[in-house]
Amino acid sequence: MTETLRLEVVTPSRRVLEVRADEVRIPGALGELGILPGHTPLLTSLGTGELKWTKDSERGRLVIQGGFAEVQPDAVTVLATIAETVDEIDLENARTTLTEAQEALKAVSAEDFDEIDGRVRLAEARLNAAAGTGA
Repeated sequence: MTETLRLEVVTPSRRVLEVRADEVRIPGALGELGILPGHTPLLTSLGTGELKWTKDSERGRLVIQGGFAEVQPDAVTVLATIAETVDEIDLENARTTLTEAQEALKAVSAEDFDEIDGRVRLAEARLNAAAGTGA
């Protein structure tokens, strides 16, 4: 059995991350997935939230939205629509976006709900990741 996982996160425009990890947690479309070395292969769609990993006692996180993840026993490859490291998060913009999106949710039509809800989730994930408080 493999002792660590190779974690790679890419977007259409760049490679965001490539590290070795003991454990990876990804926000799947239907909930969070915990991945350990030796995991059964799978392909899953991604939701919005924090992607987290640990290596020894070090922890890392970034924010992702949309895309897919492929899990193999020795690797996790994330193909995300959006992926941002904690250093790339603009806190003021995230706060403003969250406030505006929460206001928009109060009067949103059914056909616009998913788009506005996605903005809320992304802003919340950015703020949680930057603060290091995500669950």
